Amino acid sequence: MTKADARAVKKDSLAEEFFRYLAIERNASARTLKAYRHALEAFSAESKTPWKRCTADHFRDYLFGLMKRAQARTYVRLQFSALRTFYGFLVARKKFPRDPVRELQLPKLEKKLPLVLTRPQIEELLAAPLKMEKNRAAPSWMPLRDVAIMELFYSSGLRLAELTALDVADVDLYTESVRVFGKGRKERVCPVGLPALEVISRYRSAADVHKGPLFINKSRRRISARSIWLILKRYLRHTSIPISISPHKLRHSFATHMLDRGADLRSVQALLGHASLSTTQIYTHVTVERLKKAYSSAHPRA
Repeated sequence: MTKADARAVKKDSLAEEFFRYLAIERNASARTLKAYRHALEAFSAESKTPWKRCTADHFRDYLFGLMKRAQARTYVRLQFSALRTFYGFLVARKKFPRDPVRELQLPKLEKKLPLVLTRPQIEELLAAPLKMEKNRAAPSWMPLRDVAIMELFYSSGLRLAELTALDVADVDLYTESVRVFGKGRKERVCPVGLPALEVISRYRSAADVHKGPLFINKSRRRISARSIWLILKRYLRHTSIPISISPHKLRHSFATHMLDRGADLRSVQALLGHASLSTTQIYTHVTVERLKKAYSSAHPRA
């Protein structure tokens, strides 16, 4: 996209009105606004057609172009989700008579079962920071912070962005819960296990953290999502876990282990902050796959 194209989209009054609507009325996150802006700019730069003159064929050509370039289906659906929301907004505000994007049939997502850690692997990962600390000459509060981060991930099933945004005041030791602001700034309260609460208290005492951001870096500023990725990557190298995992895998493991031990699907949906039950249902497929493996390996006539 040229600089001239980008300037043209930024000056587009319809698009800017849409972004103001997302930010103010929908309370969309900065990440959502960035993704939707990119989607509108990418389509506008390629089609070079005013929004009012776009037809279903314009969007169909754009879809075929993305597929020919072998773009991931998740990326394609995100682009068209932004375009559909944009045109839905224009129709609702009676600026356009109809939504041409709705006439398209998008490629379905490939269903991939999430990778989860076993309970022994979780225990090994949670023990790694303090084991490594024994070999350090100068102890610090940082290994306690790292254990607290991983314990809270696994204990409450938070998203990475939710965890980094936590403040000290969000964790209630008396009710054993944490207040979380999820997607769309929707608030929910999640229970926290005693092991996580204990190590959070130890970390806060050692690091002298009593207000403001819960998890801080060496500069005593709020820890970033990228730093948490690097922390997890470093500790993984000191375990026997054979796969590379992201912080999100601890959320997957939380959901799967809850279902494995009898939690109902609606409760897990509420804990994860999923708007739709269908999003949570993928974890039932994981538990069924694990049951099949257990059956195949243990039953004499499997």
